[in-house]
Amino acid sequence: MNDNNDKKNVCLIFGGRSTEYKVSLRSVENVILNIDRDKYNVSTVGITADGKWYLYRGGSDEIVADRWQEGEIYPVHIDPSCGAGGIYYTDKDGAHKLDVDVVFPVVHGKYCEDGTMQGLLSMCGIPYVGPGCAASAICMDKTLTKLILSDYEIPQANAVSVTARELESSPDEVAERIENIIPQYPVFVKPSSSGSSVGASKATDRASMLEAMRDAARYDRKILVEEYIVGREVEIAALECEDGGVIMSCCGEIDPGDGFYDYETKYENDKASYFIPARIKPETEMRIKETASLIFGVLGCQGLSRIDFFVRDFKGTEQIVFNEINTLPGFTSISMYPQLMQQIGISYKELITRLIELAHV
Repeated sequence: MNDNNDKKNVCLIFGGRSTEYKVSLRSVENVILNIDRDKYNVSTVGITADGKWYLYRGGSDEIVADRWQEGEIYPVHIDPSCGAGGIYYTDKDGAHKLDVDVVFPVVHGKYCEDGTMQGLLSMCGIPYVGPGCAASAICMDKTLTKLILSDYEIPQANAVSVTARELESSPDEVAERIENIIPQYPVFVKPSSSGSSVGASKATDRASMLEAMRDAARYDRKILVEEYIVGREVEIAALECEDGGVIMSCCGEIDPGDGFYDYETKYENDKASYFIPARIKPETEMRIKETASLIFGVLGCQGLSRIDFFVRDFKGTEQIVFNEINTLPGFTSISMYPQLMQQIGISYKELITRLIELAHV
């Protein structure tokens, strides 16, 4: 840090070349509006949907309206030389190094949440918010996550991983393999590495399953087919402490209304209902907290994550089933992660401050 009363220089990166580009615009708007300006100087770097990087000097209204590229922008390039490198922008006077002490990557999905952004920043020696390269890559890939957690007796839905190449070359053989492991329909089909339920769908028979897998293959070369779990969708937020411990929020519950909690339900209509705290028994919430803490540690997460579960009735008891983990959860006005933290007394501003202070290389 080097100017303005020794405030830290925080660079917010938003946008990105993923299906969750618009979610990122909404998330960064809320971070911009809530970050503590008494502690941090803030710069913003936007990544277009086709992958071009720009320093953006303008307001959050233009970001959320996706008009930021029409404002004052300057091309950005990255020098990965550790220590001497960093983030540079070019204007009419030439190239300039951007003063950056910490990067907060408010980017969801591929080319950030999958470890690529973390690897780039680590090479540059720039501290950043959130889990590191390896944890990000593993958690983004739902198949890898399930394989690792299977050694820890964490309840999960039965699942089969299929490659797009297998699906294209022998769809009937793929279907038979799935039906031998998951003998009953419906099943849930989704890209192995995708977020915000993009490319995910419910299939009720072989024909619709094959169609759903072909749709999922548009977003990822690896497809995950899971046993369909009938139960409540429950989420919990994890926040690392300075001493290495983890704060677990209360649980929140999502009732998606008709169907499942897909992209449209999350961001484009008001069908879903939210319950904070979740409508579950205290002992169930305790099991979720213990299991989520184990998952956070086993997968090597840092900073923050949101861990999602199903809670289903089983012989008169509430049984928990791990669904997935999100290492850079949404920060939109309706996102569960900040809402769950606010429920336990950590305000939006305090949450952002804590995450920035936990930044690492």
